[in-house]
Amino acid sequence: MSDFHLVCLPGDGVGPEVMAAAVRVLAVLPVDAAVEGRMFGGDAIDACGDPLPPGTLAACRNADAVLLGAVGGPRWDGGEVRPEPGLMRLRRELDVYANLRPAAQGDVDLVIVRELVGGLYFGERGVRDDGTVFDTLEYHPAQIERVARRAFELARRRRRDLCSVDKANVLDTSRLWRRVVSELASEYPDVIVRHALVDSTAMELVVHPQRFDVVLTENTFGDILSDVAAAVTGGLGLAASASLGDGRPGIFEPVHGSAPDIAGAGIANPAAMLRSLALCLEHALERPELARQVEHAVDHSLQTAPTPDVGGVATTEQFTDAVVEALREGSSHHTQEEAWTATS
Repeated sequence: MSDFHLVCLPGDGVGPEVMAAAVRVLAVLPVDAAVEGRMFGGDAIDACGDPLPPGTLAACRNADAVLLGAVGGPRWDGGEVRPEPGLMRLRRELDVYANLRPAAQGDVDLVIVRELVGGLYFGERGVRDDGTVFDTLEYHPAQIERVARRAFELARRRRRDLCSVDKANVLDTSRLWRRVVSELASEYPDVIVRHALVDSTAMELVVHPQRFDVVLTENTFGDILSDVAAAVTGGLGLAASASLGDGRPGIFEPVHGSAPDIAGAGIANPAAMLRSLALCLEHALERPELARQVEHAVDHSLQTAPTPDVGGVATTEQFTDAVVEALREGSSHHTQEEAWTATS
């Protein structure tokens, strides 16, 4: 029996390509891991009509962690079933309510903590008789408190600075958000807390991103602000995320999409996927030293073997080769290849 059970969901577009890179890198690490591939997203729709088949969900529930590539693409845009609802359902089923999205480059080092299973994306929606379409934004105080507590704990381990982002000058849900965070702040007197509106925060992220440490916000705002932060620190091809609940498994995935325009060309940048693997090593396997090794190897390879999106000519495979070589050169551990078994 392996010590660690990882379910991989390659998904669509470049997802299988960057997932293959992650599996290769994991194989050279001193980790006793059983890696299981499962269908998800458009691939699963084509096979069985469901983006999240029951067997895939069951495998994810029984895993220590879930590594996810990307889902979606124009191939499924016009169909009755789309890949994206499968992702939303997986997040809700695993209750991974705290989405951590680091962004670092130069003097910028911040983490956005995004509430992931509530708000506008999960509220009641529909079409009224007169043709009006609606999506409902709602939050319960307990939903806000649990993700805010995760953000406070993270800030306490970092630079002890927390910026809570809302739209309290307009939205009642944001006024609730601000009240709950303010009340919780009394339990963390060592953390400096400030409240900011989402529009001014977006501007400040572009102009002065180095002013941020931990940014806490709700689902929709976090989706947008994390992309802004990624753009400021190198682009979506470099941005990773960890979606965590109160137990295992967490979901670890790159922020970028399926990039169907370059799928199959062999030039996808696997850096975000590999950084997501590093987050998996840190949060799910509790091996922060291995996570740092992977991060350093990725940073080194971005300089020595960059892919076209970051100004280079390396293929996905060549970039992965560079990461593997950097890890082997930087470690004296004996490694063994791990099998990746794909099942339907």
